[in-house]
Amino acid sequence: MRVRIEWTYKKPKGPTTFFKSEEMKAAEAVLIAEDLIQTGRVKELQFLDTNDQSWSMKEMNKFLRGIQTEPHDAIVYFDGGFDLEEKVSGLGCVVYYAQNHKNYRLRTNAKVEGLKSNNEAEYAALHLALQELDLLGIRHQEVTFAGDSQVVINQLLDEWPVMEEELSKWADRIENKMDESGIRPSYSVLSRKKNKEADRLATQALQGVEVRSTIELEN
Repeated sequence: MRVRIEWTYKKPKGPTTFFKSEEMKAAEAVLIAEDLIQTGRVKELQFLDTNDQSWSMKEMNKFLRGIQTEPHDAIVYFDGGFDLEEKVSGLGCVVYYAQNHKNYRLRTNAKVEGLKSNNEAEYAALHLALQELDLLGIRHQEVTFAGDSQVVINQLLDEWPVMEEELSKWADRIENKMDESGIRPSYSVLSRKKNKEADRLATQALQGVEVRSTIELEN
């Protein structure tokens, strides 16, 4: 979860003013807030999440203790490839997440039939990633989704219109899945070079190479 800090600063026998920070990860915000409180000049400090819900220091610490045992801070990379001659698609996704103070990477792919374009394959790859998040138990959290498909990401951001009926169905399916899981997405468009992990998984799927692995990463 990302939050911003808002607080009132009161100088002894002096003026009072109001401050607010930029958005940051909740754990980082708590560390900064604790440092501010130690000055003895901070009043009415609170945290506001992306939905403008207010959290006290006690509530935020309780939340952070609770999520440590669950997968959190997920970043998803996705990519889809389409073989025009064979009429098959390769889907790839990589999920980085934290749990119990450790970091993990999940990699998976799938070869599917019935899609008609590369854009459909990109949507299907994102949907595959959502299924993996569901299996991990990642719900009611902010998740970053990164891919090299400007079409998919800009359409989901409502910056580009969805003209094709099939893509519109995929967009609805993905948004409904996120609503069911309580996932609050943020999106990032990458170059293909920076999305090479997911791209390789999609290519391997087209080649008939099935991949599914989860490893612990060094901090």
